[in-house]
Amino acid sequence: MILETSTLDCVRGLGTIINMVAIVLGSTLGVLVGNRLPSRTRETVTDALGLVVLVIGALNVASISDPSFRSAVGKSWPLLVVLGALVIGGIAGSLVRIESRVETFGGWLQVTLTRGRASDSRERFIEGFVAASLLFCIGPLAILGALSDGLGHGINQLVLKSVLDFFAASAFASTLGWGVAAASLPVGIFQGTITVLGIFAGSFLPASMIAAITATGGVLLLAIGIRLLQIKAIAVADLLPSLVVAPVIVGIVSALHG
Repeated sequence: MILETSTLDCVRGLGTIINMVAIVLGSTLGVLVGNRLPSRTRETVTDALGLVVLVIGALNVASISDPSFRSAVGKSWPLLVVLGALVIGGIAGSLVRIESRVETFGGWLQVTLTRGRASDSRERFIEGFVAASLLFCIGPLAILGALSDGLGHGINQLVLKSVLDFFAASAFASTLGWGVAAASLPVGIFQGTITVLGIFAGSFLPASMIAAITATGGVLLLAIGIRLLQIKAIAVADLLPSLVVAPVIVGIVSALHG
């Protein structure tokens, strides 16, 4: 359900606040229900969520065939743009150790919020925080919704994202606990920053760059799904700079192509 937001559109940042609250409420529900479920059931829920993330990622990757993207860089270039963004972004992210820093921050939050109880609780908290933070921040709705909010075009996209994140947070927290609720903090920082950029920069991203970001984000979502299914623990956070690199490459290739 998408709400009419005509009276609320003037309150910039409200969409992100709603999103954060939805994550915390969904996580609380998940923890309360999850504690009453056997471990086998919780593992099945996590596997199901991993499969859904793979589907969402695949749908986002389909933006490679977006007409504006192909027109800007040439028909044979979209996949190479995404590949280049992932390689360059991955190198940059690994050099500054983003994944390690995110995990360290998650560990600090766990100690602060749970007063350093058992080590398995710590690992579970960190996994929940990292996985949920990446899932909630990477999706195109996080970027496009926050940008729309900043531009004054409404918070409908973030309200929709909040509903989706509520159910996702419930599913995550039923298995991974309170670390999922803590993911509301990076969501607030990430989406809040994009909202501020939208306020001051105006409508600065053409459709081709949005498509490149969406397709690249889709690949990262596929990596999260693989991680949730415990196929391989891909350091997805180290690949986050690729979301910034992708539109830059589009701009360069578009200039050369034009």
